[in-house]
Amino acid sequence: MTRADEVWKTEQLAKTFLEGVRGAIPLATEQIEFMLRVIQKVRPQVRRFLDLGCGNGILGRAIHTKYPDAKGVLLDFSESMIKAAKNQQVDKLENLDFIVQDFGVKSWVDCFREQDAFDVIVSGFAIHHQPDERKKEIYQEIYGLLQPGGLFINLEHVSSNSKLLEEAFEELMIDSLYAFHRRQGSQQSKEEIAQEYYKRPDKSANILAPIETQCDWLRELGFTQVDCYMKVFELALFGGVRPE
Repeated sequence: MTRADEVWKTEQLAKTFLEGVRGAIPLATEQIEFMLRVIQKVRPQVRRFLDLGCGNGILGRAIHTKYPDAKGVLLDFSESMIKAAKNQQVDKLENLDFIVQDFGVKSWVDCFREQDAFDVIVSGFAIHHQPDERKKEIYQEIYGLLQPGGLFINLEHVSSNSKLLEEAFEELMIDSLYAFHRRQGSQQSKEEIAQEYYKRPDKSANILAPIETQCDWLRELGFTQVDCYMKVFELALFGGVRPE
């Protein structure tokens, strides 16, 4: 049976997301700023990090820019996304490894069996494509790859607690997409943008879970200092620390 997230392996969808959606995510700059602030507070010396489900590598690049001497791994199951991540201009590119691997399959951790554990693991808008049972397994696998005192941060699409807030989020995304495309010179109307958003091919791949539930999972798995660092409707930045 084909998994819903397999749609992300198509080059056209990857291109559409990177060119037409990623730049329109509300408060994207602030999300990355808050992520870096938490990393600096919890793990000021980063020697090794992982960007899990990296897409075009925006989170990994942000960490790499702040900690250019750290060794980074950017992992995604989409060759198109990994290609996009490799094509970004960064200093000390030799400190970054790019891996095509599917973290939806438990064997993905075998890539790191003989390697040092990570100081920081981040993920952005990737884990929500997995069924809830698999999400929790992935969080356990991440825990096992972290150094004692290591930090996990997830920038994620989470579910709303009500239809009203779900609609508010969708309206925010459509407004943001419309403004983004206008800046790019597009003449599409807001109604056309809305129709594309509601009929987007990746929508069926979303398996959203509440932020409260996911934070509870992290605590159950042994993470400490678990918290939601930032939330805007269905966009949440949260994580925890593997204890020393």
